[in-house]
Amino acid sequence: MDIELFNYYLPEELIAQSPADKRDNSRLLVINKSKQTHEDKHFYDIIDYLQPGDVLVRNNTKVLPVRLFASKKDTNAHVEVLFLKEIRPDTYECLCGNAKVIKVGTILNFSAKLKGECLEVKDEGLRIIHFLYQGIFVEILEAIGHMPLPPYIKKQLVGNDRYQTVYAKKAGSAAAPTAGFHFTEELFQKLTKKGVEILDVTLHIGLDTFRPVKVKDTKDHHMHSEYYEISEEVANALNKAKQESRRIIAVGTTATRTLEANMSKYGHFKAAKENTDIFIYPGYTFKAIDALITNFHLPKSTLVMLVSAFMGREFTLSCYKHAVNEGYRFFSFGDACYIY
Repeated sequence: MDIELFNYYLPEELIAQSPADKRDNSRLLVINKSKQTHEDKHFYDIIDYLQPGDVLVRNNTKVLPVRLFASKKDTNAHVEVLFLKEIRPDTYECLCGNAKVIKVGTILNFSAKLKGECLEVKDEGLRIIHFLYQGIFVEILEAIGHMPLPPYIKKQLVGNDRYQTVYAKKAGSAAAPTAGFHFTEELFQKLTKKGVEILDVTLHIGLDTFRPVKVKDTKDHHMHSEYYEISEEVANALNKAKQESRRIIAVGTTATRTLEANMSKYGHFKAAKENTDIFIYPGYTFKAIDALITNFHLPKSTLVMLVSAFMGREFTLSCYKHAVNEGYRFFSFGDACYIY
């Protein structure tokens, strides 16, 4: 498909630069995809649309402050380094600014306690870097690192916790699963009390969050693989829900990709610790999820393609046009959709 089919008009002022004052006070566009209707609500109204027996699946990945600044040892040239994924202990694939100065053997000084050596040069600003440090690696990152905010967010965060879900647990992502930003602990308590089952999977979000689709046709776009985990307990609970015809509702496109990749590969939910490069766009038949909670995504992105696959391209763009006209906030810190 021509990626221009997934383009839409978005005024720059609707790109949210900061999170809502209270997580669940963001707006919610409730979309019935079979009736092709929508309602303007607030996120705390989500409880009215979830039913006893529903299964809500979250991505519990945790974002580390992996945007770091370094100087090249011999020339003091400044370099920005963004960790994307761990290749092996203390060795990461990184996206680098001013990458042309980083060659094999280049030593980078991040702080008195952290240095890096380039082991491999890859395309598109990617480098494999081995890190040498004194102390505990995660504590060093917490001390000197910055949250890897998307490039369309120009404002600095007051606190790193707002680029994190309240249920973030397993560190490893280069970006946050932003659909989860709208949930509070209180809202989860209310959902549990109502009889909604809440399950966690893990998908560590990587390079494609930062990569625009550069090809003209979807068939030429290749998704980089991302690591995911589904536990035996969660797989059994999901299979039980399917057998009992209970709805599985994904919180975000990353939870969706995890569940769809697993179901597509095995024909049922199976415990796994593996990589997926699943690319979902119109023509894909959904096998795992029945409903989706997600934010409003970038024009021509793989994420808006996934949503279009779930509810139809034309209806998706119609809903996005309504959101623009009503002044909804877009992208990572923006408002949400519930599509059922």
